[in-house]
Amino acid sequence: MDPVHQIRQFNAGRDPQLLAIKYAKLRTDVFSFFRGTCHLFYDRLPKNDPFNHSPRVWACGDLHLENFGSYKGDNRLVYFDINDFDEAALAPAACDLVRMLTSILVGTDDLHGDAQSGGNSLSATFLDAYASTLATGKPYWVERETASGPVHVLLDGLQERSREQFLDGRTELKGKKRLIRLDGKKALPASPTQRASIAEFMSSFAQNQPDPTFFEVLDIARRIAGTGSLGMDRFAILVHGKGSPNGNYLLDLKQSSPSTLAAHLELKQPHWPSEAHRIVELQQRSQAVPMAFLQPVQVGDAAYVLRGLQPSEDRISFTPPNLALSDLQQLLVSMGKIVAWAHLRGASRQGAAMIDELIEFGQHKPWQLELLALSRACAQQVRQDATCFNQAYDQGAFHAP
Repeated sequence: MDPVHQIRQFNAGRDPQLLAIKYAKLRTDVFSFFRGTCHLFYDRLPKNDPFNHSPRVWACGDLHLENFGSYKGDNRLVYFDINDFDEAALAPAACDLVRMLTSILVGTDDLHGDAQSGGNSLSATFLDAYASTLATGKPYWVERETASGPVHVLLDGLQERSREQFLDGRTELKGKKRLIRLDGKKALPASPTQRASIAEFMSSFAQNQPDPTFFEVLDIARRIAGTGSLGMDRFAILVHGKGSPNGNYLLDLKQSSPSTLAAHLELKQPHWPSEAHRIVELQQRSQAVPMAFLQPVQVGDAAYVLRGLQPSEDRISFTPPNLALSDLQQLLVSMGKIVAWAHLRGASRQGAAMIDELIEFGQHKPWQLELLALSRACAQQVRQDATCFNQAYDQGAFHAP
């Protein structure tokens, strides 16, 4: 299979300006390429063992080192959890695990002189934490009081962040009013048609809320965020919130698309009213506490996920020199537990394995060695595909016409 053709075909029809940003991100390094080509990863993944023998779970679908982060739940507490479910589907647990393990290997290529040894050690650390946690059969969660290592440092530091500081970083004051800052890195202008469509939707949406004035729209911009979804419609919406200028709120409105994981599975998936309903339902099912404002909405003919952008939203930069190897090991233990807890929360729901089956899976060892070996092969394939993409990119194959 030609990765250049597959990438171009998958991204056909997306916004050219944002697609150019995506392709430039993919060219940055192997891990960025891995993040932005989930579809290619599953195109390459074998469909035999150990997938046939791992229990069915509600999988994140795009599990990787940077798909974990902090957020404020609807109970006003801050948690550290999996934070993106665009690719979520009913799938063998091995799908989540091998993608995560591959991300560890390609994400730690520059860890130190013996990158292969370091990546293998961290992969084993993650997998052991996942299996031993799954074997307990009981899901917990990570918040400031229960966090350790780098996660505790992150959550502890979030206490100092204010909404005013958050808004100052993403908006600019014009007199006593705020407007979204258009800097070409986080936001671009929305077209008049886009602004009118979203303003009309928000007006209707506000009328069905307890406090309609909270959702009064002050500004709208196209939002630049993520990697894989770049090129699809995504907007930042500045609303009145609790009052201008420092009580304003920012919302994220992200267009939904079908799961690339589900497209590679023979498992029958439930019927969802829309792809946005799938994403929101599975995020709320998998996370310990749902994210504030998270809900599926319909704007015109397209389904979107609406959520709040929060001062408490952040992630840990795992690349050196940000974290020592010992810190990475602690972080991978936390992530292994979080994935196991997410899989346990979805147990017995709409075709997922029962908890007893997940416990038994966690207690056995042979599949761990199989997944570690498979992830090493996958990581090597990702590196080869990234090299092929880089060569084509440098030759102008992905430049805008």
